[in-house]
Amino acid sequence: MAAKKSKSGSEIPEWLVTFADLMSILVVFFVLIISFSIQDKEKLQIVAGSMREAFGIVQVQQKAGIIERRGNPQRDYMKNLTLEEDQSSTEFAEEDHDEKEKQGAEANTHDYERTDIERPQQFALAATSLRQAWQEMPDITYVADNLLLEETEEGLNIQIVDQEGRPMFPEGSRYPFEVTRQALAAMAPVLNRLPNQIKITGHTAAGGTYENPRYGAWELTVDRANTTRRILEEFGLTPDRIYSVVGKGEADPMFPNDPYLAANERISILIMQEEPPVPVTLTP
Repeated sequence: MAAKKSKSGSEIPEWLVTFADLMSILVVFFVLIISFSIQDKEKLQIVAGSMREAFGIVQVQQKAGIIERRGNPQRDYMKNLTLEEDQSSTEFAEEDHDEKEKQGAEANTHDYERTDIERPQQFALAATSLRQAWQEMPDITYVADNLLLEETEEGLNIQIVDQEGRPMFPEGSRYPFEVTRQALAAMAPVLNRLPNQIKITGHTAAGGTYENPRYGAWELTVDRANTTRRILEEFGLTPDRIYSVVGKGEADPMFPNDPYLAANERISILIMQEEPPVPVTLTP
């Protein structure tokens, strides 16, 4: 008598077995991909979090208690701590801070750091205007090498320098040649448009001869600087823009190794570097 196959109500369907095998293969596949790839902690944390959420893991958070380390005395109560005011806190700041990038509650953060990047371009427009004014005067183009512009830490220094065979002043005279006068005349309107103060300094080369024993290098350089000031004022520079008129004689040569060189005889016109104005603090 043939035995009959018994049927049970708990028999698993064939499609479910196939589906379970497929899921197992996929899990193994993703594990292999993660194993062979370059591991990144952040990515692994993301994958782990996704898997926890996929499998229904619920994260339980509890308040942490006091953990006594070995060697610490046991306490029956927590130690009382005093509150210290945070010096960097500006939650109640009300004053304006012009040197800060942030204002109000963040007034003490992000200081403006001043660098030397801003300074090289400060007098660029003035130098360009001066060169253009000289180029528009064909009578002084041949002495272009005598007119030097140099940007220094003190400001824009304009020097009218004697060259071999092309002096700017006659020998021993306080009054300049006509070409020097024209260069100063073109310079005056440009200087007057700037807010900066002007410092005029006279220099001379060593080895000069003077007929009057009471009139030497110091007197000559002072007179030449003062004559330069008068010419600039005659052609438009207001007197209140003059900071100082100084004569240095032979004391400050342009070429210290050769104090007798003609280029040491010069007039220096300095457009002074202006310090930023101090902000006014308004009091209630």
